[in-house]
Amino acid sequence: MIYELRIYHCVPGRLAALHARFSTVTLKLWKKHRIRQVGFFTDTIGDNCNSKLTYLLQWKSLAEREEKWNAFAADPVWIAARTETEKDGPIVARVENSMLAPTGYSKLK
Repeated sequence: MIYELRIYHCVPGRLAALHARFSTVTLKLWKKHRIRQVGFFTDTIGDNCNSKLTYLLQWKSLAEREEKWNAFAADPVWIAARTETEKDGPIVARVENSMLAPTGYSKLK
């Protein structure tokens, strides 16, 4: 397995809009495209408590990731929803993305 760590740094004041988009649109589309989420996290201490969302995705391979992520990104429902949810301006200012491979002693494999 490969795990994808994604960190979204929101435009100030837009974290609630990002949470709403994930809970009402994105997760349904991920289910449609068989994208597996491991978990979502927010910071509880520090400077980023009101502007950062971190999550993990699970992939069998980079090829699976490319196929499913590209299909999701091209989905007309996603494109329309993203446009609609950003009508008042962008939600995400910056994205950090890492592909992680578990170590031999990791609980997640």
